[in-house]
Amino acid sequence: MVNHRAYSILGSVAIVNFPRGTSRKEKKKFAIDLLKKNKAVKTVLSKSHIFSGRLRTMKTKYLAGEKTKEVVYRENGCVFRFNVDKTYFSPRLSNERKEMCTKVKKGDEVFVMFAGVAPFSIVVARNTKAAKIYSNELNRKANKYAEMNVELNKVKEKVVLLNGDVRKVAKKLAKEKKKFDVILMPRPQLKHSFLKEAFMLSRKGTRIYYYDFCKVDEVDSKVEMIRAEAVKAGKKIKILKIKPAGEIAPYKIRVRVDFEVL
Repeated sequence: MVNHRAYSILGSVAIVNFPRGTSRKEKKKFAIDLLKKNKAVKTVLSKSHIFSGRLRTMKTKYLAGEKTKEVVYRENGCVFRFNVDKTYFSPRLSNERKEMCTKVKKGDEVFVMFAGVAPFSIVVARNTKAAKIYSNELNRKANKYAEMNVELNKVKEKVVLLNGDVRKVAKKLAKEKKKFDVILMPRPQLKHSFLKEAFMLSRKGTRIYYYDFCKVDEVDSKVEMIRAEAVKAGKKIKILKIKPAGEIAPYKIRVRVDFEVL
């Protein structure tokens, strides 16, 4: 039996996470029922169980309704357009994006790593008095949508899109002696922490919001890793807050560590 709660709605597209072993026939029936029950849903897709490659894109299969994988999604007074198979977008981080707006002060310059189609960058631009938001993403398709979303949300004056590998981008900015007041790091599940790059672009008073993934009993080790990276970079830091930012599997969470450079 299909778990009726296992789907998310992005705009008019429903993406269903079926239990393994669900037959094509069951999936199709569920999709058609969903279209009948929820008039706002125009397309139903089936989600694969993995994100592929370093660009963390998801593979979906069309099940019913309008044949599209392009989404128009609204949150926090903003609108985002993207393709669910070619870019990464997490609606679960909507509250995180809202909370980040309370952390940004008037006149702050903000650097967003792993920006995707620019949801963090645009939500902060629209809902704070930040001076400038520099938004970095590697995925070329995501960058195209980020350009579109910056236009759609009328934040071209505030958001600077810096495309490419964050390591190269950070080096270039560091050469220009660029430092930021706030650095947002909504990291995907990657091997590297990229804290070296964050510290490179920080100064006394910079607030860094670092996301990582771990088992619930491994949070302390993540904090120790951050402290160790700070020492390597010759920085002193103060931990401001440690917050679970969503469960991603049984006993596995996304954790956010807020800290300030002293």
